[in-house]
Amino acid sequence: MGEAVAGESVVAKKSHRLVIGAASAGTVFEWYDFYLYGSLAGFITQHFFSGVNETTGYIFALLAFAAGFAVRPFGAIVFGRLGDLWGRKNTFLVTMLLMGLSTFSVGLLPGYDQIGVAAPILLILMRLVQGLALGGEYGGAATYVAEHAPPGKRGLYTSWIQTTATLGLFLSLIVILAVRSGTGEEVFKAWAWRNPFLVSAILLAVSLWIRLKLNESPVFQKMVDEGKTSKKPLSESFGQWSNLKVVILALLGLTAGQAVVWYTGQFYALFFLEKMLKVDGPTTNTLVAFALILGTPFFVVFGALSDKIGRKPIILAGCLLAAATYFPIFKALTEAANPALAHAAARAPVVVVADPADCAFQFDPVGKTAFTSSCDVAKSALAGAGITYGNQAAPPGATAVVRIGETEIVGFDGKALDKAAFAAGKGAWTQELSAALHAAGYPEAADPAQVNKPMVVALLFLLMLYVTMVYGPVAAALVEMFPARIRYTSMSLPYHIGNGWFGGFLPTTAFAMVAATGNIYYGLWYPIVVAAFTVVVGALFVREMRGANIDE
Repeated sequence: MGEAVAGESVVAKKSHRLVIGAASAGTVFEWYDFYLYGSLAGFITQHFFSGVNETTGYIFALLAFAAGFAVRPFGAIVFGRLGDLWGRKNTFLVTMLLMGLSTFSVGLLPGYDQIGVAAPILLILMRLVQGLALGGEYGGAATYVAEHAPPGKRGLYTSWIQTTATLGLFLSLIVILAVRSGTGEEVFKAWAWRNPFLVSAILLAVSLWIRLKLNESPVFQKMVDEGKTSKKPLSESFGQWSNLKVVILALLGLTAGQAVVWYTGQFYALFFLEKMLKVDGPTTNTLVAFALILGTPFFVVFGALSDKIGRKPIILAGCLLAAATYFPIFKALTEAANPALAHAAARAPVVVVADPADCAFQFDPVGKTAFTSSCDVAKSALAGAGITYGNQAAPPGATAVVRIGETEIVGFDGKALDKAAFAAGKGAWTQELSAALHAAGYPEAADPAQVNKPMVVALLFLLMLYVTMVYGPVAAALVEMFPARIRYTSMSLPYHIGNGWFGGFLPTTAFAMVAATGNIYYGLWYPIVVAAFTVVVGALFVREMRGANIDE
């Protein structure tokens, strides 16, 4: 008798490991597909948005990145409904197929120089397909694993799903580094950046093979057998205030803050190092990869801890710590990654003294607007050089002045010049500005020998620790908030609005805030405000549901 029970226990454990491993592996590959775009945004700008100015092109590239997030809630609705109607397993097989094929297609798309404006349109279309697919993937995987988890281990089991987004990002960085080092930077920049997208075809085949080995969730199968599945999951989820209220609280009191902490700690940190601090791409990817290796086990640590002390305290503590410490962490990151830039900014701060009426918001969607005023020329040159600057109002009609410590460079006003004269004059003035910045100690790029790599990794690890606190327990928290018959639909929407909109738009929003103000730290206000708001709402209105019965 004892041997029979022991044998059943071993079989059960093996079955649980298969469920976690299969669901997680497939989701890792989907995140790999999705995050390749973010990791290669700079190269995509050059190939698909080369018809506009550099700043606008980068914002457009980030917007195309965000487009995939924008449609995630719609994917959550479409595939969440299917998941509650005809099963968890079947639904995430469909989402995986869509994700893999659209990612593979990105690697084959011709660039702007070949087919013009059709190139960015097709690229964004592929991103939209990816976003729809991902909108249906996460809810299915999290629900599937949670519905297999034994009592008291739901946080632990679902935390393995939470590792998949980070592992997918890590995998994308590793593949990019391997291709970069194997082909060389020039070849990679020219065409080999496409190879990581093409690799997704192999991952798709492996993922489908793994997922096909799974059985349906026991909770869903029981509902099918008893005839208790929802006939109208959308109306039950969002048409009844009792459930809609929980959806809103899950968004504002959990996933919005979780999302901005996640994207700040992983994507914005990577963007900040490469774009703001001018650390070269391979070094940035390597440092981030080390931090991911160190931090990833803590998803499971905090997921397991949430089984003991609750989901909400850990998630809200992560949001609170992030909101309180982001400014000092990112300033320390500047000191560690590009000390010459930090010292120059402290010793000789840059200020643009200009008539506010002379300064435009330099976002040009069609690439046709000429920013020729002295203020616009100055700010464009400083943004292109990655220099943070302050703003000071000058009298109306005054020509802008760039003050670098005690040195002043009178701006170049090209409003009255024709195109050729403006280009020549701007080029000469930009050289004068560059010489003055160089004399004041501002580097063109971070010196690899001066990068304090252990300190950078330590700071990135701290950001990663916040990510694991907010993300490790959130799947279990969301699963426990909703009844089984509408769980896939109900939990997917707040998760993907939070992560798709609040989190997915973070790089674009933060970069636009930096471009508008000239302050490289100003974009941090966005995640700080959202995270702090989540702490207040979550603390006051979200119920702790640890250990709730999820079979009904």
